[in-house]
Amino acid sequence: MITLDQLRKIMPYAGPRAGVFFEPLTAAMAEFGIDTPLRQAAFLAQVAHESGSLRYVREIADGSAYEGRADLGNTEPGDGHRFKGRGLIQITGRANYRAASLALFGDEMLLIKHPQLLEEDVPACRSAAWFWWSRRLNTLADTGQFRAITRKINGGFNGYADRLASWERAKVVLA
Repeated sequence: MITLDQLRKIMPYAGPRAGVFFEPLTAAMAEFGIDTPLRQAAFLAQVAHESGSLRYVREIADGSAYEGRADLGNTEPGDGHRFKGRGLIQITGRANYRAASLALFGDEMLLIKHPQLLEEDVPACRSAAWFWWSRRLNTLADTGQFRAITRKINGGFNGYADRLASWERAKVVLA
């Protein structure tokens, strides 16, 4: 597993947040098989971008862009705001919250009723690792398909240069 010093080198702007997230993050990585340098480098690079180096566990935008997005399961008024991105990989949409809730808590309604739980450090880390595992991203990481990983997480390539820079840094740190 990684060390706190390595996490700080991968996310140099995380500051004291690295210490707060270190234990729950490494536990979540172990739980979901993110257990090789290739997997860890790709995962941590994506987390670095999605969370602003562990700064954000809730999307800055208000979620209105997700309103009515049936592909995210947002079929009820207010779903876009209620189920905006949360956690270190920004779980988004009613359908993803329901799936994460079932996988992480054994109760598909817990995160539907209390979406803000994904803003707490342990669920924020576990939801990111679960999302990674549920999308079979370890397989892509094993073969260096970082662009494909980005597409599965982001739906496109938003912030790709930043993600790529974090990945390159993580590969060196974890070598």
